[in-house]
Formats: sequence, C-alpha cells, structure tokens
Amino acid sequence: MSKKTGSGESFAELLDKYDYKFSKGDLVKGVVVSVDNSGVLVDIGAKAVAFVHPKEVFCEIGKNWKEVLTPGEEYEFLIIKEEDEDGQLSLSHKRVAQAYNWKKIEEIFNNNESVVTEIKASVKGGLLAEVCGLKAFIPSSHLRVKDMGDCIGEKIEVKILSIDAATSNIILSQRKLLNDTQTDKRKNTFENVEVGSVLEGEVVRLADFGAFVDIGGIDGLLPLSQMSWRWVDHPSDIIKVGDVIKVEVIGIDHDKQRVSLSLKNLQEDPWEQAKEQVKEGSKVTGKITRIKAFGAFVEILQGVEALLPYKDLLEYQQEHNVALDAGSEIETYVIKFNPDDRRISLSVNPLNSESPVEE
Repeated sequence: MSKKTGSGESFAELLDKYDYKFSKGDLVKGVVVSVDNSGVLVDIGAKAVAFVHPKEVFCEIGKNWKEVLTPGEEYEFLIIKEEDEDGQLSLSHKRVAQAYNWKKIEEIFNNNESVVTEIKASVKGGLLAEVCGLKAFIPSSHLRVKDMGDCIGEKIEVKILSIDAATSNIILSQRKLLNDTQTDKRKNTFENVEVGSVLEGEVVRLADFGAFVDIGGIDGLLPLSQMSWRWVDHPSDIIKVGDVIKVEVIGIDHDKQRVSLSLKNLQEDPWEQAKEQVKEGSKVTGKITRIKAFGAFVEILQGVEALLPYKDLLEYQQEHNVALDAGSEIETYVIKFNPDDRRISLSVNPLNSESPVEE
C-alpha cells in the first residue's frame, strides 16, 4: 500500500507530478528490468530508467556477471553519471557492494578476527585470493602450504595482516592466524599445567640432547636423560617425529615459558626390581652400553647400569684374549650395591678374592 502524504497523494504520485532530480553520488534503490550482453537496465522510479555497465556489476572472481542481478529483484545502486542526451543515468552496483564489503573487512581487521578466503591464482611472490568479495594478496612468506599451485580453488582460514583503503589493498596471512592460535593455546596451557601433570603430546622435533613435544601450543623439552631408564644414544632410538606420547611435567619456567618433560617417570622404576634381585657378591652377566676412560658401564638388568673399573676391563680382555666394545657381553661380580644412591660397582674378580676392591 502506497504511503500517503499530507495532501492525500502517494509518494509515487508526487514523483510523477513533479520532476524529481537525481544527482551523481546519490544512493538509490532500483528494480532490475533486464540483463543482456550490453549491460543491465534498472527502474529507479520517477519514470527514470538507468543503465549499469557490465564493469559496474559486482561479481566474484571467476563468476559470470550476468548471473549476479536478477530481473524483478531490487538492489542498491550508486549514481555515477547523470542523465546523458537520452535522459539515461549510469549506475554502479559494484561500488555499493565494495563499500559494504570494505566495511566488513575493516571490522574483521580491527577485531583481529579470522576469515575464510578462496585462493584464485598463483602469482610471483604469493597467491591472489578473494575475501568478502574483494581481491586480496597472500605473500608466500605468510603461507603454510607445501605447493602454492596445488591450493588454487581451495578455501583456507587466514587473518588480515594489513589494509589500505586508499589503494584498496588487502594483505592476508595464514602464518598470523597460526601464530595467534599458538599464543592462545600457550597461554591456556601455562594457566592449567603444573608439575606432576601427565599430558599427551606430539613429538615435533628431535635433537642430539632430546626431543621437543607439543603439549598444547608449547614445545616442551624431553631431555635425553628423561627418555628411558636405559642408556639412550639418540632420541631416534626411542621415538620419532609424529609419535603421540604421554609425558609427565617435571619442571615449569613461567618467565621463559619453558616446560621440562619426562617419559621415564611413567615407566616402572627398574631399580626397585634391582633391590630384590641384585646382591653383593653375586655373579651377573650384562651388556656393555658404553666405555669411558675410567671404566665401562654394564647393563645388568634392563635399565640398571653398573660400573666396571677400567683396570678390570683390561684384565678381562687380557685373560680372555678379546676386545670388548659397546654391545659386548661380560660376566662380572657385584662388589658394592648402594640402592639409595643407585650405584653398583662391579669387578671381574669375586668379592672374597685377594684382588683389592676400588671404592
């Protein structure tokens, strides 16, 4: 029903009665009359039919502009050129849509929110994308994809790195999204983790001195000495990158945001078994794990190492005419066992022999 004015006439009737003047820069609503190869005809009222050039139709990259505006439907347009000699106005649908979408982009950027973008093409230095219907660029240094060519057409979540309204430039970053997400996860982890906590994490990196385990945005250090009760030469002897393991938190440095972990604390302590099985004076057979200048370490039970002085090692090799190395088996005697200090001393001679025993 047409709204009546004070004189009883409708607004449409008033427009017909008086010659309403449209001006460049006006925002108007209009109903699409037709769409053909030349462009779009739009009825904006007041007996005025306006024209939208195909270049002024807002269309997503790769889409057909003819499918954007539907005859019979009403849209908003911007008058970009006043009446020509034929009395026809020129409109832009694109500039209105871009203005609304740019406002969305600004809100997303100011709120540091993430947004989904569709990858359109691979270019020098990065990828062209589309976000909120606007063109954007993702530098290769801000991507986390193995092959840029493989992700054309895919949709990825990103954050807006920068915007420039003057040049309509939008720079996106996948790395910023991941970094911000990691920061949030790290903060949450540090607020909830405590010494003694048992957590599940993924092994993300190996080093000579240990391994780094992701326990929720934090790469905790699992030292070599905390991997097993047994002697470990390298982390790869126990675990590999990608393994999901349970670890115990044994140390937290909130200032440096570092967490120390242990794998062996979740394993049965072999020294408890040694208290029952190892007796001073008993003969034991073990495997040499490593040889130092002062002697050889011999594993007499799984995870339990004892020290054989170097002179005893030489004596054994001379007596049996063999050259021992890591991995060699050797038969020895337990000379001293201190369960509290977890130390066991060995000798190639029995406890009651006349050979002196080194403390």
